[in-house]
Amino acid sequence: MKSIAILGFGVVGCGVAEVIAMNHDRIAKRLGEELVVKKILDIREFPDSPFASLVTTKKEEVFEDPDISIVVETIGGARIAYEYTKMALSAGKTVVTSNKELVSTHGVELVKLAREHNCNYLFEASVGGGIPIIRPLHRCLAANKVERIAGIVNGTTNYILTQMAENGSDFDSALKEAQAKGYAEANPSADIDGIDAQRKIAILSTIALDGAYVDPTKLFTVGITSVTTKDMEYAKEMNASIKLLAVFENGEDGAFAYVAPHLVSKEHPLACANDVFNAIMVTGNAVGDAMFYGQGAGKLATASAVVGDVMDAAEHAERDAHVAEWFNAGDEVLAPIEKHHISVLLRLPDSVSDDAVSEAFPEISMQPCVYEAEGEKAVILGKDGDMTEAQLAVGLESFENVISVIRIF
Repeated sequence: MKSIAILGFGVVGCGVAEVIAMNHDRIAKRLGEELVVKKILDIREFPDSPFASLVTTKKEEVFEDPDISIVVETIGGARIAYEYTKMALSAGKTVVTSNKELVSTHGVELVKLAREHNCNYLFEASVGGGIPIIRPLHRCLAANKVERIAGIVNGTTNYILTQMAENGSDFDSALKEAQAKGYAEANPSADIDGIDAQRKIAILSTIALDGAYVDPTKLFTVGITSVTTKDMEYAKEMNASIKLLAVFENGEDGAFAYVAPHLVSKEHPLACANDVFNAIMVTGNAVGDAMFYGQGAGKLATASAVVGDVMDAAEHAERDAHVAEWFNAGDEVLAPIEKHHISVLLRLPDSVSDDAVSEAFPEISMQPCVYEAEGEKAVILGKDGDMTEAQLAVGLESFENVISVIRIF
């Protein structure tokens, strides 16, 4: 019998217990032994839960129990979860988590701590929810140099943008609907400001760079709060969708990682992800493009990935889960975002002359957009790969009023 504990009995923690109970026989057959939840640590009581008898408020019943070899952390945040994760790893207990904030903030320390105590720190569910992406990067694609990762990794923003595109909702209305359906928190800033996606691409970038730590707080990040229904009209006329993309690129100019809304052609596989679904495309120098698609959030979807990590830890207790240990590099591992080459749709008032645009962006390719709203001028800049973020920033300073700037994927 393999005994585990769950820290935090919220949506995901409850889902983990449910998945283990629901698929008890199948899991036991796969592992060759029974997998049971022995303790659930939470400050609250759950008298109506079928798992009420397992709940405790005493942390020593988890961390000092030699029978509990795996701890599932679903508390969230990077305070109590950080403290408890260190306690568990220091006791030689493998920790499985869906906590992207904790992984992206303290991953270097926690992976190292796990190695020092001959256990593991596993976080498959921290990026794609129910979509497998961490393990494929660590194992299946380990022979590749990862050239690019581009993904829709936040279901809340994808739902909002889908409602705006398909129903003509403005941003505020779409956000309220997302909150009413439980897709967005009362304070949605982590989602709509791109912070959640920022943390996730930092994790993926670190793995793609063979463990060289990428600090999420240093990434160029633009959320979706400025996206309007008018932007959606442009996207429709351009046969594109607007998606909040988290991107990692590793090319001749160096490695870049950032988050921003993009126009994505409807012919591109990433455009198929609507509502709360996520999609991540990984490009390797040997495999080419590999696509991962599915539910990026939700109780059972996320719990599925968590329990998968639990089973992996139970089956391979002696195997180091990480191909490369995370480390703090002496130099910056990412190139300055100002050097990154981009293409954008730029919307300006129609009072701006063509000559003024040309003067603001000298020697940069530009073409008129196929659609221009009344009272506007719309141009596509940098389509030939001849514009950087720095050149865009300098050019925009020439205009008193810029209606919109959306990057093109």
